[in-house]
Amino acid sequence: MPQPESQNQPIAGRYELLEEIDHGGMGSVWRGYDAVLDRPVAVKLIRQQSVTSPELAEEFVKRFKREARITARIQHPGVPQVYDAVLDESYEQLFLVMELVDGISLRSYVQPTQLLPVSWAAAVTAQVATVLSHAHAVPVIHRDLKPGNILISHDGTVKVLDFGIAAILRSDVTKLTATGTPLGTHQYMAPEQVRGGRTSPQTDLYALGCILHELLSGRLLFTADSEYMVMYQHVNAAPTPLRQLRPDVPTALEDLVLHLLRKAPEARPADVQEVYERLEPFLPSPGAQVSAPGQAGPAGVPDPTSIFRKPYAPRARAGQQSAAGQAAESATAQPAPPVPDAVRAAIKVAYSRSDALLEDDRFAQAAEVIGEVIEPAALALGSESRQVLELRMNRAAIWLLGGDYRAALPELDALSDAYARTSGPSSERARACRAQAARCRAELGQVTDALAALRDVLDVVRSVDGDVSEEAVELRRDIGMLFLAQGRTTEAHNILEPLHADLCLVLGPDDEMTSEIAEVLAVIRLDLDGPPS
Repeated sequence: MPQPESQNQPIAGRYELLEEIDHGGMGSVWRGYDAVLDRPVAVKLIRQQSVTSPELAEEFVKRFKREARITARIQHPGVPQVYDAVLDESYEQLFLVMELVDGISLRSYVQPTQLLPVSWAAAVTAQVATVLSHAHAVPVIHRDLKPGNILISHDGTVKVLDFGIAAILRSDVTKLTATGTPLGTHQYMAPEQVRGGRTSPQTDLYALGCILHELLSGRLLFTADSEYMVMYQHVNAAPTPLRQLRPDVPTALEDLVLHLLRKAPEARPADVQEVYERLEPFLPSPGAQVSAPGQAGPAGVPDPTSIFRKPYAPRARAGQQSAAGQAAESATAQPAPPVPDAVRAAIKVAYSRSDALLEDDRFAQAAEVIGEVIEPAALALGSESRQVLELRMNRAAIWLLGGDYRAALPELDALSDAYARTSGPSSERARACRAQAARCRAELGQVTDALAALRDVLDVVRSVDGDVSEEAVELRRDIGMLFLAQGRTTEAHNILEPLHADLCLVLGPDDEMTSEIAEVLAVIRLDLDGPPS
């Protein structure tokens, strides 16, 4: 699809299109940026060819508005949030602004030579069934369920995409969706869709049966030389029972797939809740380990069973990376190192763009701009070269400014180690990174660790620059304030009182920091934690 003209002009004055990440029958999906809320977004650009006349434009706009509103009503974490719907007055540009999902397509899980464990296939299908139960209650039917519309996020949560082509179950839906061809993808299309008949929640159940069959067998339900012949088979051909393709599939699971794939909608399971109940015996129980024989899935992709084995588990600790993320990084193609002059020019442009974004408080995008040049710079100049470490420091500082302490902390820890190796553990840069990492820990509630780290850094600073250097003063203040936050007022007083005396001598009693410390000491002397007098 050609690059949209609006990529260089923010949509509705706020949404920027950065790069195309997918495309399909209805249009393309772009990675975008919301300049108002400083966050990445997904922007679905509806194909301009879909609107070919003023009459069709009016009908299309009605459909588009309805779909955007209906999609927004499906309140479930497995459905990306709809943030905005933007319609160009000329009807030439139609946009749906949504949550940007970071995940891996279910298509990556289907490998004929490496079949998924039964529990993995059941876990994906059960999560999709859960999403559909919320959608069907609206009521919304998806009508285009397929592996390409399903993502597995890095914590194993399934996200069902593209409910935008779904339509509310109402009597006037037919005239809004009459485009001359059935909606859906032919490999997963229910017989009633092929015939152009009325769709229902059972239409989604048929597609779910196609997907489960494919996950367990590693192959499409039906294949043929033409799209017409595939659709003919969906209407007339009997599916191959799973156990003929894979003998270790449990009989009950084979029966469920055959039930989902019945030709008549009313012959399929009553609802998606029944499907989930029949999948439950094949789902791992809470606390189950992945080490059970046959349960380990493919490497390099998120584990969809994890949310059943560890329900409501906390997010991974800062600095920990999932195996999927590590595999994705290692699988990333390494470009040929560019000439250093070109990289240095790219660094200069990145700094300039980042500075401009920071002027508008666009922290997330400013950090992303710096991040884009770090890898090529590391390849050309060395991972611990001065320029690369400065780029990483700059990005970490932006994360700090934007309040993204979880992103900044592991990077600052890594930078501290890098500067300790290259410049020495007591070098100014190594100390600065350790101190900023400690401040991140304090913001994240790790106050004890933060205090220990700040006191260690202060010991080094005192030995190098004395007790009243700018760095030492800031560290003493931060330590005193953290003691105070912990309710350790005596220790806070013992740190802040000599600090105040030093500041009066060095900066004077009217200095801003001197006054700040004096006010804190006055509050400490009130002894608010003691018994009332």
